[in-house]
Amino acid sequence: MGKNIAKLIYILLILISISACSQKINSTPTNVSGGWEIDFFDDFDSFNEDNWQDQMLWVNGEDQCYVPNNMHNTREVSGGTLKLRVVDLGEKQPCDNMDKHGKQHPDTQYVAGRIASKNRKEFIKGKWTARLKVENSGQPGMFPAWWLLGALNNEPPVQEPDETVCWPMTGSGEIDIFEHHSDGGPNHYAARAIKSLGYCDGGDWQAKMLVQESNLDEFHDYSVEWQGNDIVIRLDEVEVYRMKDDGDDFPEPLFAILNFAKINDSAMTMDWVMEVDWVKHEKWVE
Repeated sequence: MGKNIAKLIYILLILISISACSQKINSTPTNVSGGWEIDFFDDFDSFNEDNWQDQMLWVNGEDQCYVPNNMHNTREVSGGTLKLRVVDLGEKQPCDNMDKHGKQHPDTQYVAGRIASKNRKEFIKGKWTARLKVENSGQPGMFPAWWLLGALNNEPPVQEPDETVCWPMTGSGEIDIFEHHSDGGPNHYAARAIKSLGYCDGGDWQAKMLVQESNLDEFHDYSVEWQGNDIVIRLDEVEVYRMKDDGDDFPEPLFAILNFAKINDSAMTMDWVMEVDWVKHEKWVE
């Protein structure tokens, strides 16, 4: 009986943690006054264009073509969740995605969904969290991601006069909160801050990277927060990685991106879906 009671208490603690999306969450040490207050929350009852836009661009030599408006069922909002998919059309078709140098993506048989809060919801520091899962993880070529990018980034779409900063210079910095690269097999993800080498396209992907196990086919909370001048990565509110004294490397407003990419020409044999329950940003209030 004692073990059953302990198990029940453990389950209740997990449920309390999950329900914290509608409450203030204090992830700072208890000797610091204040708490987290939600200033942006999207639970995907619909696709809210005040929060997100489809983002069509070609980066990293990716094999898929990003398409808008849930074309080919690549970006679906239903049942209270967002589903981003890579879809095999069976034959190559033209793709209108362009890279930042104006080069057009070659014909491809794969299409996918990518959304960004660019010029909708952008925040300086604070805490970003998404609750998500990925089906059939570890399939060759999979590359789903939940990440942040500086608001002055010069990649498409360029919508404001100040969007002129090349990656990963200040103003166009990158933090990856969740990134599943299939080369490492199923049930793992990477989190990192890209270290700028001080010139355009000069970014160190490895210097500040965590590779973390997680059961990807179940929903988990993946978050990043600024704690003083540290950047803290959390899995289900548990700290799993801390980048000390790196917080001021990202002083710019950051927008959020959710996407599912395909990074090589391997054939797809299963459905590829990243399902997102909700996304939020919180600010620290004393």
